[in-house]
Amino acid sequence: MTYEDELRSTSNADLKGKTALVTGASRGIGYAIAARLAENGVNIAVNSSSADSLIQAAKELSAYGVSVFACPADLFDPKAPAKVIQDVVSHFGKLDILINNAGIAIPKPFEDTSAEEWDMHMALNARAPFLLCREAIPHLKKSDHATIINVSSVVGYKGYVNQAAYTASKHALMGMTKVLAQEVFDDGIRVHVIAPGGVRTEMVSKTRPDLAEAAMPTPGDIADLIIFLLKFRGNAVIDQINLRRSSNIPWK
Repeated sequence: MTYEDELRSTSNADLKGKTALVTGASRGIGYAIAARLAENGVNIAVNSSSADSLIQAAKELSAYGVSVFACPADLFDPKAPAKVIQDVVSHFGKLDILINNAGIAIPKPFEDTSAEEWDMHMALNARAPFLLCREAIPHLKKSDHATIINVSSVVGYKGYVNQAAYTASKHALMGMTKVLAQEVFDDGIRVHVIAPGGVRTEMVSKTRPDLAEAAMPTPGDIADLIIFLLKFRGNAVIDQINLRRSSNIPWK
C-alpha cells in the first residue's frame, strides 16, 4: 500500500440497498432524515402515531425510487415497539439501521408537572427507544452496516427551567445509549447519539417561542449529520455529536 493509499479515506460507505427504520418520520426532523436516506438509496420504514400523515409522507418518499413501508404505531404503547420491529423485518427481510427520533416535550414549571406528564415523557423519549433497540438487536447482528442512532437533545446533558420531565427523559436516553454502545460493541453494531439544541421545528416553536428561528439549525442540518455518521465507517468512530444554534456562544 502506498502512502497516498493510506491517506485516502476509506470511510465513505455506500448506503444503497440498506434498510432503515425512522420513528417520528411523518414531519420535522424525522421526515428530513427519511428523505436524506431515500436520496442515498436506502429503503425506509417510517413510523408515526398518525396514520394519515404517515401514509402521505410515505407516498412522497417513494418518489426517490426506494421502497418505503409505512408502519403507523403509537409508541406510548409498550407493546408497539416489538410489533414495529417485527413488521419491518417481515416486510424487508432485514434491518440495518435504526433511528430513534420520535419524542415529546411539554414545557412546564417543575411544580406544575403532573405525574402523568412525567410518565408520558419517559414512555416516548426513553422507554420506546429502549424497547425498539432491544427488539432490533438480533436483526442488526446479521447486518454488515448495523447502526443505531438515538436523537437526544442538549437537555440530555444540560438542564433548562420549565423542562424537568423532558430533561430527565433525555438524560435517561443518553445513559441508556452509553451502556448499549458498550454491550453491542463486540457484535459490530455502532451506536451514536446526536444532541442538538433548538431546531427549527413545530415542537421547538411551541416549547421555546423565545428562540429566533433564523439562528436555528434546520431538520435538514440534522439529517445531513446523520447521513455523515452512517457513511463514516472507517476506523475512527464518533460516539456523540453535540450541536448548537449559530447565535449561541461556543462552549457554553
